[in-house]
Amino acid sequence: MTFFDKAQALLARRDPLTVWLVAFLAGGLIAGIVTGYFRARKIQPNGFRWRIFRHEMLFAILNLAVSGFLLGGLSKLLQREGLITFNHAAASPWIVAGEFALYFFGFDTYFYWLHRLMHIEPIYTLVHKIHHRSIATNPLTTLSVSPLESLINGGFVPLFTAMMTVHVSTMALITPCNIVMGFYVHSGFEFLPRWWNKTWLTKWFITATFHDQHHRFFKGNYGGYTTVWDWICGTMRPSFAADFEKVTSRPLQPLVPQR
Repeated sequence: MTFFDKAQALLARRDPLTVWLVAFLAGGLIAGIVTGYFRARKIQPNGFRWRIFRHEMLFAILNLAVSGFLLGGLSKLLQREGLITFNHAAASPWIVAGEFALYFFGFDTYFYWLHRLMHIEPIYTLVHKIHHRSIATNPLTTLSVSPLESLINGGFVPLFTAMMTVHVSTMALITPCNIVMGFYVHSGFEFLPRWWNKTWLTKWFITATFHDQHHRFFKGNYGGYTTVWDWICGTMRPSFAADFEKVTSRPLQPLVPQR
């Protein structure tokens, strides 16, 4: 069997939705490079440093090994003891949306106040300093945290599911939301459209530019999912709106010059 036969057989066993999703992401990656979209949307064009990237790789591996074992073990223990249970019954979209909203805004509050606390010594040095070695973020920055910080942030899901019994359909939203938001805000690229900060409905949700400013300037912009607590407590950086406008207004720089 040739390599192409093996690849075709592998794809045939895959869920069609997964195959299309991979194809969509791969196509988007190629298009973003060729059209110059990624070059235009890089928040800190000259911010990448190999020294910092190597540091991120080391702590990402350490963090995944330690916190994955501890959080996974904690969740299984709580489930075995009956402290965490899930509702496997069918649920209406409204119930799922309500449960997800409780998680979403609950985590946003939890993250904001603990994040501010992590910027106070000696907690900063003990918990948060490793993550702030990354001044210009990239996807690996998401995982470059101390295992203790990972346990604090990741501990909200076991705490939330121990406090209330949620449907498995809701968990199917919570887990991807955690992953996607973490990688997006640390991506180093602004993928949201220029109008995002100009509508009342969307301007309350954080962007990659918002969190990038937190890493670049160290203070302010503490929110995890929304800007609500930063707005209420006066910790939103005043230059955020202007920086977002600047990044999202840059012209594309295609690899192949247009004639």
